[in-house]
Amino acid sequence: MTVESNFSIEDSKYDDDGRIKRTGTCMTASAHIVTAVIGSGVLSLAWAFAQLGWIAGSVVLVLFSIITYFTACLLCDCYRYPDPVHGTRNRTYIESVKSILGGFQHKLCGLAQYINLVGCTIGYTLTASISIVAIIKSNCFHKYGQEADCDTANYPYMIIFGVFQIFLSQIPDFHELSWLSIVAAVMSFGYASIGIGLSIAKIAEKGHHLETGLTGVVVGVDVTSTKKMWNTFQALGNIAFAYCFSMVIVEIQESDDTLKSSPPEKKTMRKASLNAILITTFFYALCGILGYAAFGNSAPGNFLTGFGFYEPFWLVDIGNLFIIIHLVGAYQVFSQPVFSLVENWGSEKWPQNKMMTKEYSVGIPLVGIWRVNMFRLIWRTFYVIITTIIAILLPFFNSVVGLIGALSFFPLTVYFPTEMYLTRLKVPKYSSMWIGMKLLSVFCFIVSLVAAVASIQGIISELAIYKPFG
Repeated sequence: MTVESNFSIEDSKYDDDGRIKRTGTCMTASAHIVTAVIGSGVLSLAWAFAQLGWIAGSVVLVLFSIITYFTACLLCDCYRYPDPVHGTRNRTYIESVKSILGGFQHKLCGLAQYINLVGCTIGYTLTASISIVAIIKSNCFHKYGQEADCDTANYPYMIIFGVFQIFLSQIPDFHELSWLSIVAAVMSFGYASIGIGLSIAKIAEKGHHLETGLTGVVVGVDVTSTKKMWNTFQALGNIAFAYCFSMVIVEIQESDDTLKSSPPEKKTMRKASLNAILITTFFYALCGILGYAAFGNSAPGNFLTGFGFYEPFWLVDIGNLFIIIHLVGAYQVFSQPVFSLVENWGSEKWPQNKMMTKEYSVGIPLVGIWRVNMFRLIWRTFYVIITTIIAILLPFFNSVVGLIGALSFFPLTVYFPTEMYLTRLKVPKYSSMWIGMKLLSVFCFIVSLVAAVASIQGIISELAIYKPFG
């Protein structure tokens, strides 16, 4: 007899799986998704629009939002299997892949997820340091003028950010601190709204006129034809990065406080996904369109740190401070699953080893008791050091963001949702539905591939002139 059969669905206290009834609604689920989607990806949208132009930029943004919503709906049906309403719950994305597609696919999914998580922590280290430097430069320009030499190296601040993350990483169950999501949401909306507001103010300036175009940067004027091609492909990766949230859809459905089991979770989640995609696409359009209008074809890679905005300097500082606060917590949210993966593997492999299992209590004045585990201390410190070193060696914002977006968009947003849909419904090969899904998958694979290649090319070309610790 399964756990579910021991509890009545009508029970006032428990859900059909024996857990305390979930109480969330479409509104709360929408809020969770918006929080997961809107993040540092908005910072590069003005640059992406500059590379693509008004027409292609708008079309790509809308196209990615439609694809993301469509595949999110497919994922919503995978929460329960084999029946999407009364079947057994899959509590995570990777569990859905395992139960529907099997072990090998489940391993590929895990690989894609963890590559994305590690990539994001590297990107967050880089982005946080850029924002710290932007605050220093902003105050320098305000004090000495916009022509002053205010250049400041990024790497010391990456090291400072890494040291801070080493301490935060040692807090057991840090990822269970629910206030992190609230802080992240407030900070994300805060710095994106500041960027939008500053863009509007710049557009409204007397005499403001910057070159923009239907096709973006002009070959022979702004860039060479080769650079235009690579930047266009890289911009696709930047927009893809802004829409990568599929990996959390199943987790949001499962969360205790997110979705009630009646009405069926898949129906509520589809509505929530639509609401969230509409909100974020509107927000992204504002960032991309207004940012492009404000900066023109010379739009910086990060529209809050590229210094198209100098004044009011204090507002620029607040926007960058919001980014830093957001990324401090976001680093932990994205690194915790990686920490848990290695620590659980170690505990299973060496269950009797005291280094793996023994915890020591250390009293910290004004803080309380800190539980220290030697393996956790060494492994998490090592991880933060490695991600910090990689960020120092590859401090190229748009290229790194584009690469992360390209590597995660196809497998996690498109491939696994469509394959699970075809398998779950036993769609006949070569039927119109099967062909349509395969064509969508092939199209998105090609887009992700060219974006990844362009981002790698960008990293290589920038490495040729980059001097670490310079």
